[in-house]
Amino acid sequence: MTDAGPFPDYGLTPEQRREAVTGHYYEYPGMDGPRGEIWAYSDRITYAPGEIVTLFVSTTAPRFDLEVARDGADLRTVLTRTGIEGRWQDTPADCSVTGCGWSPAFAFEVEAGWPSGAYRVTLRTEGGDGQPIVSHHLFVVRPPAGAPRAGRLLQVAATGTWTAYNTWGGSNHYQGITGADGQQYAPVVSLERPWARGFTVLPEDAPRVPLEVSVPPGASPRYPHMEWAFANGYSKKYASAGWASYDSHFFRWAERAGYAVDLVAQHDLHFRPGVLDGYACAVFTGHDEYWTWEMRDAIDAFVEGGGRAARFAGNFMWQTRLADEGRRQVCYKYRARAEDPVYRSTDTTRTTTSWEAPEVGRPGAATFGLNATRGLYIGWGGCAPRGVRGFPVYRPEHWAFKGTGLYYGDILGADSHVFGYEVDGAEYVIRNGVPEVLPTEGVPEGMEVLALGVSSLVEENADIPAYDQFLTDADARFVAETLIGDTSPASIGKIKRGCGMIVNFAKGAGEVFHAGSCEWVAGLKRRDPMVERVTANVLDRYLGG
Repeated sequence: MTDAGPFPDYGLTPEQRREAVTGHYYEYPGMDGPRGEIWAYSDRITYAPGEIVTLFVSTTAPRFDLEVARDGADLRTVLTRTGIEGRWQDTPADCSVTGCGWSPAFAFEVEAGWPSGAYRVTLRTEGGDGQPIVSHHLFVVRPPAGAPRAGRLLQVAATGTWTAYNTWGGSNHYQGITGADGQQYAPVVSLERPWARGFTVLPEDAPRVPLEVSVPPGASPRYPHMEWAFANGYSKKYASAGWASYDSHFFRWAERAGYAVDLVAQHDLHFRPGVLDGYACAVFTGHDEYWTWEMRDAIDAFVEGGGRAARFAGNFMWQTRLADEGRRQVCYKYRARAEDPVYRSTDTTRTTTSWEAPEVGRPGAATFGLNATRGLYIGWGGCAPRGVRGFPVYRPEHWAFKGTGLYYGDILGADSHVFGYEVDGAEYVIRNGVPEVLPTEGVPEGMEVLALGVSSLVEENADIPAYDQFLTDADARFVAETLIGDTSPASIGKIKRGCGMIVNFAKGAGEVFHAGSCEWVAGLKRRDPMVERVTANVLDRYLGG
């Protein structure tokens, strides 16, 4: 054991703690050695009743068992099979980019009685040591065409962000094994691979990203969620994306609170924008960072036509493209101007970079009122580690706060830590004690700021050596280059301080509520009564109550 000070101790040495944060560890076939393993993915993310789910499975065991269960207000098993023939399948080294290419192992029909929602696939077999081996997969059942929509919420799972963070096979949009030296993040990643460990299922006590401890002044940054992942064999990115860390908490809470909820994926918005038809309210939750142009078109048309969008999510940042009929996702990010072929074309609007980039010309605020370039980090690493953990309230008289008992200056969600770890904001000024947004970067006219807290794009502290930083100033340099055109200290100084907001505004015939924080769902998971009441106020109004 090691002395971790105020931080949780997972039994790692200082060298292991550093590897947990700065190292690139990921899931790959054969990683568990003689003990053996089992992995699976499906041919699509979403299915309608009557469609066939095809599973691709690779395992060291000759047989495996399978269970499918709907993960909602309760976990309800809908299918079990035992003794399915298993086999080990060769996997290309670049599977995270090109796909695993496995042969089908098992298929089943989505039955008509299976309600819309997330369906957890659990695969079990016996390892070489005689002990059980378990792995998980997840797919979405969307509502059938023609089913009643009145009075029902439509939750949209952040599958673009799941794909961007998935570490299985070595590469995602953050780290990777691509490039000339085999150490670059991949601008193209495949959906034809298993979800990383922790994206589908997590222990109840798995740490979230925001720090839960009081950090001594001058202390070097620590990242307990990555230390826990390293110590327990989970994906380094489990706490950044996935059903288990984010989308599931809203879905379960809403069903338990009595709401009728249907579930679709962002990929459905891209390929089937008609899934929004008939709904009064679409909901977005958690870490929802990566969108295609077509996904935004679908939501803009929905809201302008009279729909309501309730976004309890943070970090609206990157444009992506989908290739190979949606089986691969493209996002060049920081390298877009150097490498994305669209940037060198006659129409640069689909360049896979920040929405605020002038070559794209479609600021994120034009859809959801806020964007990540004016927001970003709070409550982790060296970014405001002792900052507020909830939203400071400025307009308590707003309908969203009815029945909460909140006053001007109170902190909404402080106990449940709903403010972090990445937030969305806008430029603003304070007049007469309340914030007003400035008419820049697509901010809608008449948008009201209900709550506001500060954030940072830089791990900024003279006491923290660069050697100990994970976030550094990389995002600040990118945003300065994108918005201002250079990365001089003066330009970085103009954008390095951000904010996170709760806003509300009319858009066309519809309306948008945006609580711009990844961690809003932590308030629902932890049953924070004020967070639950605000959430219910928004949903009830948007459903027409």
